[in-house]
Amino acid sequence: MNDWTPEMVEERLIEAAAVLRRLPAQRGQGYFSTWPQMKVEFSDLVGQTPEPMRLPPPTAAAIDRMEQVLQWFAWLEPIDSKIVWERVSGKRWKEICWEVGLARAATHEHWLYALCLITWRLNGREGLTRLGRRAAIARVRVGYGSGAACQRLRS
Repeated sequence: MNDWTPEMVEERLIEAAAVLRRLPAQRGQGYFSTWPQMKVEFSDLVGQTPEPMRLPPPTAAAIDRMEQVLQWFAWLEPIDSKIVWERVSGKRWKEICWEVGLARAATHEHWLYALCLITWRLNGREGLTRLGRRAAIARVRVGYGSGAACQRLRS
């Protein structure tokens, strides 16, 4: 697949974050209970709030795609990867700006540059890192014309 767009990269990143949230929690090894399971009756459950419903565990194909996406973060600078991960995890821009210590415009530029860099590398190209951030974003925009992905990048 050599026709990656920034929009496709963003969707794949969001999917990877969702898959990671759906994986079962890790448990400490060696801890177990020797107590027998309690038999719960209906009268014991009356008045309790029900546990929230969880999505089913992810499929093997979704986990494979997530592992591929996690390798993309090696191409990014640490601050860019932090911004990207927090954004696809659902954090608001304001919280991300507080954590990285950048203004909203600068944080958004780091986000766009990271998407463009990943897109550039996935399409088999090299050398985008020698350009400045704005020039790199502009080059990727030009490469994808005026499609929906570029309109989304401009906003």
